[in-house]
Amino acid sequence: CRTNMKFLLVFAVLGLCQAQYNPNTLPGRTSIVHLFEWRWADIANECERYLGPNGFGGVQVSPPNENIVITSPDRPWWERYQPVSYKLCTRSGNEQEFKDMVTRCNNVGVYIYVDAVINHMCSTSGGAGTHSTCGSYFNAENRDFSAVPYSGWDFNDGKCKTSNGEIHNYGDPYEVRDCRLVSLLDLALEKEYVRGKIADFLNNLISIGVAGFRIDAAKHMWPGDMKEILNRLQNLNTEWFPNGSRAFIYQEVIDLGGEAISSSEYFGIGRVTEFKYGAKLGNVIRKWNGEKMCYLKSWGEGWSFMPSDRALVFVDNHDNQRGHGAGGASILTFFDARLYKMGVGFMLAHPYGFTRVMSSFRWP
Repeated sequence: CRTNMKFLLVFAVLGLCQAQYNPNTLPGRTSIVHLFEWRWADIANECERYLGPNGFGGVQVSPPNENIVITSPDRPWWERYQPVSYKLCTRSGNEQEFKDMVTRCNNVGVYIYVDAVINHMCSTSGGAGTHSTCGSYFNAENRDFSAVPYSGWDFNDGKCKTSNGEIHNYGDPYEVRDCRLVSLLDLALEKEYVRGKIADFLNNLISIGVAGFRIDAAKHMWPGDMKEILNRLQNLNTEWFPNGSRAFIYQEVIDLGGEAISSSEYFGIGRVTEFKYGAKLGNVIRKWNGEKMCYLKSWGEGWSFMPSDRALVFVDNHDNQRGHGAGGASILTFFDARLYKMGVGFMLAHPYGFTRVMSSFRWP
Protein backbone atom coordinates (compact mmCIF):
# COMPACT_ATOMS: atom_id res chain seq x y z
CA CYS A 1 0.00 0.00 0.00
CA ARG A 2 2.82 2.39 0.88
CA THR A 3 4.54 1.65 -2.44
CA ASN A 4 1.33 2.28 -4.34
CA MET A 5 0.81 5.54 -2.48
CA LYS A 6 4.35 6.65 -3.42
CA PHE A 7 3.67 5.94 -7.10
CA LEU A 8 0.38 7.83 -6.94
CA LEU A 9 2.11 10.79 -5.31
CA VAL A 10 4.85 10.82 -7.95
CA PHE A 11 2.31 10.68 -10.78
CA ALA A 12 0.26 13.45 -9.17
CA VAL A 13 3.33 15.70 -8.89
CA LEU A 14 4.34 14.93 -12.48
CA GLY A 15 0.83 15.73 -13.67
CA LEU A 16 0.85 19.06 -11.85
CA CYS A 17 4.26 19.92 -13.30
CA GLN A 18 3.03 19.19 -16.84
CA ALA A 19 -0.29 20.99 -16.44
CA GLN A 20 0.82 24.42 -17.69
CA TYR A 21 1.70 22.90 -21.10
CA ASN A 22 -1.84 21.58 -21.57
CA PRO A 23 -4.13 24.04 -23.42
CA ASN A 24 -7.18 22.54 -21.68
CA THR A 25 -9.08 22.34 -24.97
CA LEU A 26 -11.84 19.79 -25.44
CA PRO A 27 -10.87 16.45 -27.03
CA GLY A 28 -10.32 16.78 -30.76
CA ARG A 29 -9.85 20.54 -30.64
CA THR A 30 -6.24 21.23 -31.51
CA SER A 31 -6.01 24.91 -32.39
CA ILE A 32 -6.89 28.36 -31.08
CA VAL A 33 -7.45 31.62 -32.95
CA HIS A 34 -6.18 35.08 -32.06
CA LEU A 35 -9.10 37.49 -32.50
CA PHE A 36 -6.85 40.53 -32.44
CA GLU A 37 -8.54 43.71 -31.17
CA TRP A 38 -12.04 42.18 -31.39
CA ARG A 39 -14.72 43.45 -29.01
CA TRP A 40 -15.87 41.07 -26.26
CA ALA A 41 -19.48 41.04 -27.50
CA ASP A 42 -18.34 40.15 -31.01
CA ILE A 43 -16.10 37.36 -29.74
CA ALA A 44 -19.00 35.89 -27.76
CA ASN A 45 -21.13 35.88 -30.90
CA GLU A 46 -18.31 34.36 -32.94
CA CYS A 47 -17.84 31.55 -30.41
CA GLU A 48 -21.52 30.62 -30.65
CA ARG A 49 -21.97 31.22 -34.37
CA TYR A 50 -18.78 29.87 -35.90
CA LEU A 51 -15.90 28.82 -33.64
CA GLY A 52 -17.79 26.30 -31.50
CA PRO A 53 -19.62 24.57 -34.39
CA ASN A 54 -16.38 24.40 -36.40
CA GLY A 55 -14.20 22.81 -33.73
CA PHE A 56 -11.95 25.66 -32.60
CA GLY A 57 -10.42 25.07 -29.19
CA GLY A 58 -10.18 28.63 -27.96
CA VAL A 59 -9.56 32.32 -28.52
CA GLN A 60 -6.58 34.48 -27.62
CA VAL A 61 -7.97 37.89 -26.73
CA SER A 62 -6.23 41.25 -26.61
CA PRO A 63 -5.15 42.57 -23.18
CA PRO A 64 -8.35 43.13 -21.15
CA ASN A 65 -7.01 45.56 -18.56
CA GLU A 66 -7.03 49.35 -18.53
CA ASN A 67 -4.50 51.01 -20.81
CA ILE A 68 -3.39 54.53 -21.70
CA VAL A 69 -5.35 56.33 -24.42
CA ILE A 70 -3.00 57.50 -27.17
CA THR A 71 -4.22 60.09 -29.66
CA SER A 72 -1.06 60.73 -31.69
CA PRO A 73 -1.15 58.53 -33.68
CA ASP A 74 -4.88 58.04 -33.25
CA ARG A 75 -5.62 55.05 -30.98
CA PRO A 76 -2.91 52.66 -32.28
CA TRP A 77 -3.20 48.94 -31.55
CA TRP A 78 -0.09 49.06 -29.37
CA GLU A 79 -1.74 51.28 -26.76
CA ARG A 80 -3.26 48.02 -25.49
CA TYR A 81 0.26 47.02 -24.41
CA GLN A 82 0.69 50.06 -22.16
CA PRO A 83 -1.24 49.28 -18.94
CA VAL A 84 -2.44 51.85 -16.44
CA SER A 85 -4.20 49.46 -14.04
CA TYR A 86 -5.60 45.94 -13.79
CA LYS A 87 -9.21 47.06 -14.05
CA LEU A 88 -11.08 45.20 -16.80
CA CYS A 89 -12.17 47.95 -19.17
CA THR A 90 -10.75 48.64 -22.62
CA ARG A 91 -12.13 49.56 -26.02
CA SER A 92 -13.02 45.88 -26.38
CA GLY A 93 -15.55 46.27 -23.58
CA ASN A 94 -16.10 46.54 -19.84
CA GLU A 95 -15.79 43.93 -17.09
CA GLN A 96 -19.37 42.68 -17.40
CA GLU A 97 -18.99 42.27 -21.16
CA PHE A 98 -15.73 40.39 -20.61
CA LYS A 99 -17.40 38.04 -18.12
CA ASP A 100 -20.31 37.49 -20.50
CA MET A 101 -17.91 36.62 -23.32
CA VAL A 102 -15.99 34.11 -21.20
CA THR A 103 -19.20 32.44 -20.04
CA ARG A 104 -20.75 32.22 -23.49
CA CYS A 105 -17.56 30.97 -25.16
CA ASN A 106 -16.86 28.43 -22.42
CA ASN A 107 -20.43 27.14 -22.66
CA VAL A 108 -19.83 26.15 -26.31
CA GLY A 109 -16.41 24.62 -25.61
CA VAL A 110 -14.31 27.53 -26.88
CA TYR A 111 -11.95 28.66 -24.13
CA ILE A 112 -10.39 32.07 -23.55
CA TYR A 113 -6.63 32.78 -23.36
CA VAL A 114 -5.69 36.26 -22.18
CA ASP A 115 -2.77 38.26 -23.54
CA ALA A 116 -1.22 39.24 -20.18
CA VAL A 117 0.97 42.35 -20.04
CA ILE A 118 2.82 42.03 -16.73
CA ASN A 119 6.38 43.13 -17.54
CA HIS A 120 5.67 46.85 -17.54
CA MET A 121 3.20 49.71 -17.35
CA CYS A 122 2.86 52.57 -19.87
CA SER A 123 5.66 54.58 -21.46
CA THR A 124 7.75 57.16 -19.61
CA SER A 125 6.26 59.71 -22.03
CA GLY A 126 2.70 58.82 -21.04
CA GLY A 127 2.20 62.05 -19.12
CA ALA A 128 -0.24 62.55 -16.25
CA GLY A 129 -4.02 62.63 -16.14
CA THR A 130 -7.05 60.43 -16.70
CA HIS A 131 -6.47 59.68 -20.41
CA SER A 132 -7.01 55.95 -19.83
CA THR A 133 -9.70 53.50 -20.86
CA CYS A 134 -11.34 53.42 -17.41
CA GLY A 135 -10.55 57.04 -16.57
CA SER A 136 -8.10 56.15 -13.80
CA TYR A 137 -5.56 58.82 -12.88
CA PHE A 138 -1.86 58.08 -13.42
CA ASN A 139 1.40 60.00 -13.59
CA ALA A 140 4.05 58.20 -15.63
CA GLU A 141 6.86 60.59 -14.75
CA ASN A 142 6.27 60.10 -11.00
CA ARG A 143 5.57 56.35 -11.42
CA ASP A 144 2.18 56.91 -9.81
CA PHE A 145 -0.42 54.33 -10.84
CA SER A 146 -2.88 54.80 -8.00
CA ALA A 147 -5.52 52.44 -9.41
CA VAL A 148 -3.22 49.43 -8.73
CA PRO A 149 -1.56 51.06 -6.73
CA TYR A 150 2.09 51.22 -7.88
CA SER A 151 4.63 53.89 -6.93
CA GLY A 152 8.28 54.62 -7.67
CA TRP A 153 9.32 51.78 -5.34
CA ASP A 154 7.78 49.23 -7.70
CA PHE A 155 9.92 49.81 -10.80
CA ASN A 156 13.42 48.85 -11.95
CA ASP A 157 14.70 52.41 -12.40
CA GLY A 158 17.50 51.86 -9.88
CA LYS A 159 18.37 48.36 -11.10
CA CYS A 160 19.08 49.18 -14.75
CA LYS A 161 22.74 50.09 -15.37
CA THR A 162 22.41 52.00 -18.64
CA SER A 163 22.76 55.77 -18.75
CA ASN A 164 19.07 56.46 -19.46
CA GLY A 165 17.35 53.31 -18.21
CA GLU A 166 16.68 51.97 -21.72
CA ILE A 167 17.84 48.75 -23.37
CA HIS A 168 20.81 49.45 -25.64
CA ASN A 169 22.48 46.07 -25.94
CA TYR A 170 20.31 43.02 -26.67
CA GLY A 171 23.41 40.88 -26.24
CA ASP A 172 23.34 41.59 -22.50
CA PRO A 173 20.65 39.50 -20.74
CA TYR A 174 20.81 41.70 -17.63
CA GLU A 175 20.11 44.80 -19.67
CA VAL A 176 17.28 43.11 -21.60
CA ARG A 177 15.54 42.11 -18.37
CA ASP A 178 16.35 44.99 -16.00
CA CYS A 179 15.97 48.00 -18.33
CA ARG A 180 13.06 49.56 -20.16
CA LEU A 181 11.78 48.04 -23.40
CA VAL A 182 11.09 50.99 -25.76
CA SER A 183 10.62 53.32 -22.76
CA LEU A 184 7.92 51.16 -21.10
CA LEU A 185 8.12 51.46 -17.31
CA ASP A 186 9.72 48.19 -16.18
CA LEU A 187 8.12 46.59 -13.12
CA ALA A 188 10.34 45.21 -10.34
CA LEU A 189 9.08 41.63 -10.45
CA GLU A 190 11.46 40.48 -7.72
CA LYS A 191 9.47 42.50 -5.19
CA GLU A 192 6.86 40.64 -3.17
CA TYR A 193 4.32 43.44 -3.45
CA VAL A 194 4.51 43.57 -7.25
CA ARG A 195 4.29 39.80 -7.54
CA GLY A 196 1.19 39.83 -5.38
CA LYS A 197 -0.56 42.50 -7.46
CA ILE A 198 0.11 40.63 -10.71
CA ALA A 199 -0.97 37.29 -9.24
CA ASP A 200 -4.19 38.89 -7.99
CA PHE A 201 -4.89 40.23 -11.50
CA LEU A 202 -4.34 36.84 -13.14
CA ASN A 203 -6.32 34.99 -10.47
CA ASN A 204 -9.26 37.33 -10.99
CA LEU A 205 -9.27 36.32 -14.65
CA ILE A 206 -9.06 32.64 -13.70
CA SER A 207 -12.04 33.01 -11.35
CA ILE A 208 -14.01 34.51 -14.25
CA GLY A 209 -13.24 31.39 -16.27
CA VAL A 210 -10.24 31.95 -18.56
CA ALA A 211 -8.19 28.89 -19.51
CA GLY A 212 -4.71 30.35 -19.76
CA PHE A 213 -2.38 33.19 -20.62
CA ARG A 214 -0.03 34.40 -23.33
CA ILE A 215 2.73 36.13 -21.36
CA ASP A 216 3.72 39.23 -23.30
CA ALA A 217 7.42 40.23 -23.38
CA ALA A 218 8.49 37.16 -21.38
CA LYS A 219 12.02 37.55 -22.73
CA HIS A 220 12.26 40.78 -20.74
CA MET A 221 11.50 39.07 -17.41
CA TRP A 222 13.73 36.79 -15.35
CA PRO A 223 12.38 33.21 -15.46
CA GLY A 224 12.71 32.94 -11.69
CA ASP A 225 10.49 35.97 -11.14
CA MET A 226 7.89 34.62 -13.56
CA LYS A 227 7.84 31.25 -11.80
CA GLU A 228 7.25 32.92 -8.44
CA ILE A 229 4.25 34.78 -9.83
CA LEU A 230 2.74 31.94 -11.86
CA ASN A 231 3.13 29.44 -9.00
CA ARG A 232 0.59 31.57 -7.12
CA LEU A 233 -2.14 30.98 -9.67
CA GLN A 234 -5.19 29.13 -8.47
CA ASN A 235 -6.70 26.16 -10.29
CA LEU A 236 -9.08 26.83 -13.15
CA ASN A 237 -12.78 27.41 -12.52
CA THR A 238 -14.45 24.03 -11.99
CA GLU A 239 -17.66 25.25 -13.61
CA TRP A 240 -15.97 24.47 -16.94
CA PHE A 241 -12.74 22.62 -16.18
CA PRO A 242 -11.94 19.37 -14.34
CA ASN A 243 -10.92 19.69 -10.71
CA GLY A 244 -7.23 20.52 -10.37
CA SER A 245 -6.81 21.94 -13.88
CA ARG A 246 -4.07 24.54 -14.25
CA ALA A 247 -3.80 27.58 -16.49
CA PHE A 248 -2.18 27.02 -19.88
CA ILE A 249 0.93 29.21 -20.13
CA TYR A 250 2.66 30.26 -23.36
CA GLN A 251 5.35 32.89 -23.37
CA GLU A 252 6.47 35.41 -25.96
CA VAL A 253 10.20 34.81 -26.39
CA ILE A 254 11.77 35.81 -29.69
CA ASP A 255 14.71 33.47 -30.31
CA LEU A 256 15.82 32.99 -33.90
CA GLY A 257 19.11 31.44 -32.80
CA GLY A 258 22.30 33.05 -31.56
CA GLU A 259 20.41 35.16 -29.02
CA ALA A 260 21.76 36.11 -25.60
CA ILE A 261 18.48 34.81 -24.15
CA SER A 262 17.32 31.35 -25.18
CA SER A 263 13.78 30.00 -25.40
CA SER A 264 14.92 26.96 -23.44
CA GLU A 265 15.35 29.12 -20.33
CA TYR A 266 11.54 29.36 -20.20
CA PHE A 267 10.60 25.71 -20.85
CA GLY A 268 10.18 25.07 -17.12
CA ILE A 269 7.40 27.66 -16.95
CA GLY A 270 5.21 26.73 -19.92
CA ARG A 271 5.17 26.61 -23.70
CA VAL A 272 7.08 29.19 -25.71
CA THR A 273 6.27 30.95 -28.99
CA GLU A 274 8.40 29.39 -31.75
CA PHE A 275 9.16 32.38 -33.99
CA LYS A 276 11.41 30.35 -36.28
CA TYR A 277 8.30 28.45 -37.42
CA GLY A 278 6.63 31.27 -39.37
CA ALA A 279 9.90 32.72 -40.64
CA LYS A 280 11.12 29.43 -42.10
CA LEU A 281 7.73 28.29 -43.37
CA GLY A 282 7.44 31.60 -45.23
CA ASN A 283 10.74 30.91 -46.96
CA VAL A 284 9.55 27.45 -48.02
CA ILE A 285 6.14 28.54 -49.28
CA ARG A 286 7.70 31.49 -51.16
CA LYS A 287 10.47 29.21 -52.52
CA TRP A 288 13.11 31.59 -51.23
CA ASN A 289 16.73 30.63 -50.51
CA GLY A 290 16.38 27.41 -52.48
CA GLU A 291 13.79 25.99 -50.07
CA LYS A 292 11.34 23.33 -51.32
CA MET A 293 8.17 21.76 -49.94
CA CYS A 294 9.81 18.33 -50.03
CA TYR A 295 12.23 19.51 -47.34
CA LEU A 296 9.30 19.69 -44.92
CA LYS A 297 9.54 15.93 -44.34
CA SER A 298 11.73 16.70 -41.34
CA TRP A 299 9.70 19.76 -40.24
CA GLY A 300 9.84 20.50 -36.54
CA GLU A 301 12.76 19.50 -34.35
CA GLY A 302 14.58 18.46 -37.54
CA TRP A 303 14.72 22.15 -38.46
CA SER A 304 16.28 23.03 -35.09
CA PHE A 305 12.94 24.07 -33.59
CA MET A 306 12.22 23.63 -29.89
CA PRO A 307 10.62 20.35 -28.71
CA SER A 308 7.07 19.98 -30.02
CA ASP A 309 5.52 19.69 -26.56
CA ARG A 310 7.00 23.08 -25.61
CA ALA A 311 6.05 24.98 -28.78
CA LEU A 312 3.21 27.37 -29.59
CA VAL A 313 3.31 27.85 -33.36
CA PHE A 314 1.79 30.30 -35.84
CA VAL A 315 2.25 31.50 -39.41
CA ASP A 316 2.10 35.17 -38.39
CA ASN A 317 1.20 37.21 -35.33
CA HIS A 318 0.01 40.75 -34.68
CA ASP A 319 3.60 42.04 -34.50
CA ASN A 320 5.49 40.38 -37.32
CA GLN A 321 2.65 40.67 -39.85
CA ARG A 322 3.16 44.43 -39.47
CA GLY A 323 6.92 44.22 -39.81
CA HIS A 324 7.67 44.26 -36.07
CA GLY A 325 9.27 41.47 -34.10
CA ALA A 326 10.83 38.50 -35.86
CA GLY A 327 10.74 37.03 -39.34
CA GLY A 328 11.07 40.00 -41.68
CA ALA A 329 9.80 39.84 -45.25
CA SER A 330 9.43 36.06 -45.27
CA ILE A 331 6.38 36.21 -42.96
CA LEU A 332 3.19 35.21 -44.79
CA THR A 333 0.14 37.44 -44.33
CA PHE A 334 -3.31 37.78 -45.88
CA PHE A 335 -1.85 40.18 -48.45
CA ASP A 336 -0.45 37.01 -50.07
CA ALA A 337 -3.80 35.23 -49.89
CA ARG A 338 -2.99 32.03 -51.79
CA LEU A 339 0.39 31.49 -50.12
CA TYR A 340 -1.07 32.37 -46.72
CA LYS A 341 -3.79 29.75 -47.05
CA MET A 342 -1.14 27.19 -48.00
CA GLY A 343 0.91 28.05 -44.93
CA VAL A 344 -2.04 27.96 -42.52
CA GLY A 345 -3.33 24.71 -44.05
CA PHE A 346 0.06 23.07 -43.66
CA MET A 347 0.38 24.24 -40.05
CA LEU A 348 -3.03 22.87 -39.08
CA ALA A 349 -2.33 19.52 -40.75
CA HIS A 350 1.17 19.01 -39.37
CA PRO A 351 1.49 17.53 -35.86
CA TYR A 352 4.29 19.80 -34.59
CA GLY A 353 3.48 22.14 -31.68
CA PHE A 354 0.20 23.65 -30.55
CA THR A 355 -1.24 25.84 -33.31
CA ARG A 356 -2.69 29.35 -33.30
CA VAL A 357 -4.51 30.89 -36.26
CA MET A 358 -4.51 34.68 -36.80
CA SER A 359 -7.60 36.86 -37.29
CA SER A 360 -6.43 40.45 -37.74
CA PHE A 361 -7.45 43.59 -39.58
CA ARG A 362 -6.07 45.46 -42.57
CA TRP A 363 -3.17 47.84 -42.02
CA PRO A 364 -1.31 50.27 -44.35
